[in-house]
Amino acid sequence: MAAASMIRAPVGQNPRLAPGRGGGVVRCSLQGAVVGGRAEWQSSCAVLSSKVAALGAHYVNGHVAPPAPAPPQNGAVLDLVPVSSINGGAKNLPQPLRIADLSPAPMHGSQLRVAYQGVPGAYSEKAAGKAYPGCDAIPCDQFEVAFQAVELWIADRAVLPVENSLGGSIHRNYDLLLRHRLHIVGEVQLPVHHCLMALPGVRKECLTRVISHPQALAQCEHTLTAMGLNVVREAFDDTAGAAEYVAANGLRDTAAIASSRAAELYGMEVLADGIQDDCGNVTRFVMLAREPVVPRTDRPFKTSIVFAHDKEGTSVLFKVLSAFAFRDISLTKIESRPHRHRPIRLVDDANVGTAKHFEYMFYVDFQASLAEPRAQNALAEVQEYTSFLRVLGSYPMDMTPMTAGSSSTISSSDSS
Repeated sequence: MAAASMIRAPVGQNPRLAPGRGGGVVRCSLQGAVVGGRAEWQSSCAVLSSKVAALGAHYVNGHVAPPAPAPPQNGAVLDLVPVSSINGGAKNLPQPLRIADLSPAPMHGSQLRVAYQGVPGAYSEKAAGKAYPGCDAIPCDQFEVAFQAVELWIADRAVLPVENSLGGSIHRNYDLLLRHRLHIVGEVQLPVHHCLMALPGVRKECLTRVISHPQALAQCEHTLTAMGLNVVREAFDDTAGAAEYVAANGLRDTAAIASSRAAELYGMEVLADGIQDDCGNVTRFVMLAREPVVPRTDRPFKTSIVFAHDKEGTSVLFKVLSAFAFRDISLTKIESRPHRHRPIRLVDDANVGTAKHFEYMFYVDFQASLAEPRAQNALAEVQEYTSFLRVLGSYPMDMTPMTAGSSSTISSSDSS
């Protein structure tokens, strides 16, 4: 019912001041003859009627409407006008929802929640800050937890390492990419600068053990040997966590390999700076989200896929790779992982015996956007040769300079 719609009351019935929409009060104006009722009621309605008549018009949905036509002479008509409409009280009514009220979390910025594996001071935290400047970084104790944090809407994005220029691929995250249904929406490449650190006052000659992430230990293997340290290398969950562990337990015979930020956070003293075997040590991280980004052709894109085939021989893999080569699509990575549900295939031959073949899932990154017809045609051909094909994501490439001191940020992959 409109706010100023006319409600007719039977002649002789005593109308009251009724609540209007939104908690307003409805005024009663009496037009025509008044019959029955008390004198007080007649006086009140007469005053209200005179005020409405003085206006000459009333408001309907915020607009001035012409005066109502004269009522029939055989009865009284009550013109109900909300006081809130006349006095501007409509501002107190419930406001309709706007598109901003229904929008998900922002694509980037200070309100974005980004999950990473490790504790504060980890390289993954720095990568999250480079991918999404000013984000709210959420530490997770395992890679699996970071995936689940995004799936359960605890985090908006996850930034996880997939390969290092010295240590190679992080196989655990490749397996998790296939197990979970998240999409790669971007990549970020972070220069890694390792430090050897211990509790304040501890000398290198007193060390018997060095702990850190297996990747960090592998990236510093030759340097530690050249330093003449007779220490045992032990793997830890992450680099910053190793520094935190040494500091929390007061281990004066143990050093950690981590970032300079981790040394500051946990009160450690840097014994040696830049101990990675190669100054060009870079880790590649992928940014994961619940929804994929829309592929574009106005900037360099990369696409990641995973596939498997159930036919014998290597000719199938050759045909798959040829589908990209014939279309001049460059491959940037090929990674094979054991087929989780069918790791071994048996081939029986009465004359030769039983042959055992390993089954693999193949991960491929290629430089093309799914918005390009050549990439679409290549995947259509790949699908003919494979028993399983899944696109993990088509996303902008990280084009920032590969310098150790670079602090520039990439353009967010889901900025559109």
